[in-house]
Amino acid sequence: MPFHQLDVPALPILLPLGGVLMIVSWVLLHRRGLLGARRLTTAWIAGWYAVAVIGATLLPLHLAWGPGAGPPELYRIILVPLITMRVDDFLLNIVMTLPLAALLYLVAGLRERRRVVLTGFLVSLAIEITQAVICLAWHGNRWADVNDLTANTLGAWLGFLIFWRAMRSARVRELVRGWSLVRAEPAAPPVHRPATRS
Repeated sequence: MPFHQLDVPALPILLPLGGVLMIVSWVLLHRRGLLGARRLTTAWIAGWYAVAVIGATLLPLHLAWGPGAGPPELYRIILVPLITMRVDDFLLNIVMTLPLAALLYLVAGLRERRRVVLTGFLVSLAIEITQAVICLAWHGNRWADVNDLTANTLGAWLGFLIFWRAMRSARVRELVRGWSLVRAEPAAPPVHRPATRS
């Protein structure tokens, strides 16, 4: 029975996307009166980070559809955690989201741990759902794995801890201030004081 195939390459999509994000970030910073070498570099790094995540998780793709394409390859959707985990993939997925906390703070001023970890979880969930839909609908060659979701969320949490530990240093806070896209000066990390009796 006939079926159709399509190979979606990575570089012809990712490179133009990165270029567009560079131009858009330059225009937005210029309009907000924040254009400067360091802030523009921050915006470009954030944009290329997003491009790299898309490339690592969604591209390249091999798609097939039609009556002759056969049933979906359900083994590519892994819903059982830990048992099917590959340690090297798990560690790479942690590393992938380690920079997220720093970038969210530099780009959007986001400093609450709960929101950073939730963002990491939701971004990873969107990726895994997209991979599963592509697998089911178009016989995609990507894997949707609950272990990736766990690792990405863990990476966002660890990245938050590392970033805010570094932010305890006044020198680091001053450095971050010059690279931040947010007008407000970076605040010191929250100080946890023991409760006192009145």
